[in-house]
Amino acid sequence: MAEGGGGARRRAPALLEAARARYESLHISDDVFGESGPDSGGNPFYSTSAASHSSSAASSDDERERPGPPPPPPPGAPDAQEAEEDEAGAGWSATLRDRPPPRFEDTGGPTRKMPPSASAMDFFQLFVPDNVLKNMVVQTNMYAKKFQERFGSDGAWAEVTLTEMKAFLGYMISTSISHCESVLSIWSGGFYSNRSLALVMSQARFEKILKYFHVVAFRSSQTTHGLYKVQPFLDSLQNGFDSAFRPSQTQVLHEPLIDEDPVFIATCTERELRKRKKRKFSLWVRQCSSTGFIIQIYVHLKEGGGPDGLDALKNKPQLHSMVARSLCRNAAGKNYIIFTGPSITSLTLFEELEKQEIYCCGLLSPRKSDCTGLPPSMLSNPATPPARGQHRIKMKGNMSLICWYNKGPFRFLTNAYSPVQQGVIIKRKTGEIPCPLAVEAFAAHLSYICKYDDKYSKYFISHKPNKTWQQVFWFAISIAINNAYILYKMSDAYHVKSHHVEPHRGFNLNSPHDY
Repeated sequence: MAEGGGGARRRAPALLEAARARYESLHISDDVFGESGPDSGGNPFYSTSAASHSSSAASSDDERERPGPPPPPPPGAPDAQEAEEDEAGAGWSATLRDRPPPRFEDTGGPTRKMPPSASAMDFFQLFVPDNVLKNMVVQTNMYAKKFQERFGSDGAWAEVTLTEMKAFLGYMISTSISHCESVLSIWSGGFYSNRSLALVMSQARFEKILKYFHVVAFRSSQTTHGLYKVQPFLDSLQNGFDSAFRPSQTQVLHEPLIDEDPVFIATCTERELRKRKKRKFSLWVRQCSSTGFIIQIYVHLKEGGGPDGLDALKNKPQLHSMVARSLCRNAAGKNYIIFTGPSITSLTLFEELEKQEIYCCGLLSPRKSDCTGLPPSMLSNPATPPARGQHRIKMKGNMSLICWYNKGPFRFLTNAYSPVQQGVIIKRKTGEIPCPLAVEAFAAHLSYICKYDDKYSKYFISHKPNKTWQQVFWFAISIAINNAYILYKMSDAYHVKSHHVEPHRGFNLNSPHDY
C-alpha cells in the first residue's frame, strides 16, 4: 500500500507539470514580449497570474530562438539578392502603404434590456430556458424507462420533475463554488458538506437522477454525429448566445482553460489519479475581446477516424485552420477583426477569411504555424540582434508580415491594421517601447482574454463525469453561466443591488430549487 502511495506521489508532480504546461500554452503570458520579473506586474498588456509567471523568460517559442551565428548556406542555396527577387516575384515587398481599418458601425452589447428587478436566474434562462429543461426531464424519464425494461425494474426510481431537474443542476453548479471533486461531498458531513443544500434533496434521489440523466435519450436512425446526446443542447445554447448579445469588432479564437486545477492534481490520491481520464475532445471558442462574452463554441472529438479527426490532425495547423473556419462561419460580411495564436495563424487561412470580410491579426511562429507562402527572409533571425523596438515589415496586398524585436523576435501576420501606423508597449520602469499598431492591438486584446481565463476558469463546474457527452454538457453549462454573469454585470439589475456578487454567486446556491 505504501508503495502505491509512493507511486502516486511520484506521478503527481509530472501531472502538475503537464497541467502547467497546458495552462501556459493556452495563454499569452506576461513574458510574451520578453518582459519578466516585477517590472511587468503593472503592465496592462500582460497577464500576471502565478501560472504565467512560472513560465519565466522562456515562455515565448520565438524568444527561445536566440539569434546566433548564422549557419552556412547549403550548397546551391540562392544568395540574398536572388531570395529577394523570389520574394518580390511572390508579391512580397518592403514598400509599405497605408490602408484604412475595416469599417465597423455595429453597436456591440446585449440585445435585450432586462428590467432592474431581473434576477441572475433570469439571465441564465436567456440561454437555458424552461423548455430546454423540460426536454431534459422528458429525455431522462424516457431513458430510465428503457433502461429498466432492458436491465430490470428499479423500485427506488420515480419520474423526475422540472423542479427536481432544476435542483439537480443547482447541485452540480454548486461544485464551481466549493471546488470539490465530487458533488456527493455535500451530503458527506466533511469539509465540503452543506446542510442547507443537503436538505433540499436526499443523496439517494440525487444519485438516481444522476444515473439516468440524459439530454437526448436515443440515437435517431439519421444521426451519425458522435455528440448526438448533447448536440441539440449546444445548438440551443448557440441560438441563445446569438440572440442575446452582439459582439464588438475585435474577437479572439482560442481554447478556454477547462482543465483540472494543477494544485488539485498535485495533491490528489492514487485512486483519484486512476479515475482521471484524458479528455476525448477539444473545445474551442470565439470570444468577444472587450467583454469576455463567448460568442461561439466548437467541440471536436478525438475519436474521429477520418482525415479530419483530431488524432490525425493533432497539433497540426490543418486541425486549427479547420476549427477557425468552423468558428467563423457565422461571422462573414461583418468586418470583424479576429486575433489568433501561432497554431491558427497562416497566410492561406487569412486570405480565405478576408474574402468573407473577416480580418485577422495573429502571432506567428516558424515552428508552430503554417508558413506556406511567407517570405523566408522574414522567418530567419539576423546574426546581430536588432535593438529593442525595431521592426521589419513586408507587405503583400493587404497582408503585412511584421518582425518586431524585444529581447527576441516576435512575428505577426495581419490584414486588419496598417503597417505604417505606430503604437507603443508601455513598460513601467523603462517607459514606452515603439512597435507597429498591430503589435499593440494584439497585446491589449489577448491580455484581456488571459485575465478572463485566469478569473472565470476558477468557476467552472468541478464535476468530472467519465462520459464525453456529459463532460461537454457541463463545460457548456459553465460557459452559459459565465455569459449570463457578463450580461448581468452590464445590466441595470447589477447596479441596483446593494452589494456586488462574484460569478455564480448571483445564483441562489442555498436553494437549488431556485434554478
